[in-house]
Amino acid sequence: MIVITGGAGFIGSALVWGLNQRGREDILVVDSLGRDDRWKNLVNLRIADYLDRDDFLGQLKHSLPAPDIEGVIHMGACSSTTERDADFLMKNNYEYTNRLALWCVEHDKRFVYASSAATYGDGSRGFSDAHEDMEKLQPLNAYGFSKYLSDMWAWRRDLLDSIAGLKYFNVFGPNEYHKEDMRSVVHKAYEQIAATGKVRLFKSCHDDYQDGWQLRDFIYVKDVVSATLAIYDNPRANGIYNIGAGQARSFYDLTTAVFNAMDITPDIEYIDMPEQIRDRYQYFTQAKTDKLRTAWQGQTHTLEDAISDYIKNYLLTNDPYLK
Repeated sequence: MIVITGGAGFIGSALVWGLNQRGREDILVVDSLGRDDRWKNLVNLRIADYLDRDDFLGQLKHSLPAPDIEGVIHMGACSSTTERDADFLMKNNYEYTNRLALWCVEHDKRFVYASSAATYGDGSRGFSDAHEDMEKLQPLNAYGFSKYLSDMWAWRRDLLDSIAGLKYFNVFGPNEYHKEDMRSVVHKAYEQIAATGKVRLFKSCHDDYQDGWQLRDFIYVKDVVSATLAIYDNPRANGIYNIGAGQARSFYDLTTAVFNAMDITPDIEYIDMPEQIRDRYQYFTQAKTDKLRTAWQGQTHTLEDAISDYIKNYLLTNDPYLK
């Protein structure tokens, strides 16, 4: 059995979908469903069982036989970059990850966990996933800091020789609908266009970037699934890996692709960036993917092809979920 924590969430449920595509249903989903609609991500999918995240840790400690578990893909975390409760993030993200990592190492189980590109902060210190470059990073928010601490914790204990941490960049695609303000710009743009016929983007507050030409490394969730499962499958693929397309694209490019996929003439309005995020805003992200290419030989979708698939085959249908 393979365990996917956060398995009802965006990337977690997409991984369940990816395993189902391989014919695997021996999947234990671990999550905390709360009051949002993430449970809908699992309706079309096939799993063996579900456990609450706290119950799962208790069963690992007291009763769940280790031979029943082949490995753990740990996607469970609070991923809100605006979460201000740092104590909660330390317990939910940092401590939980470390406890699972130790259990897997002690029981010789495969362990792959979600780190984040948020660990890179404003990007001024680069986007290298080399271990020796980690100490110089300075995350801009408590979420990124919680992920950074787990990476450093694993590195200082030499655990990165036997586990893998994946730094996901700007992921978008089906099953993100429950994420509210943390949804991708693709989904937000689609909803704005459907409602008003136009998209609102932030003006630039940086002299080197025109309005709408702030750059991000956008990657389709289907490519994330392919890369993540390739690393999980390879017990020698350990350490920190960037999971991105390796090419920065502008919000203008992204928004234009959304309009084109909806067969609507682009209409973009530029609005002032809120003062509370101006000092923490990233103008450029681009994954360094040399290491990833040694572990995964798959090709990422182009931004335009990914957006077209997302909108035409999911958002414009009656059932937008992966199945």
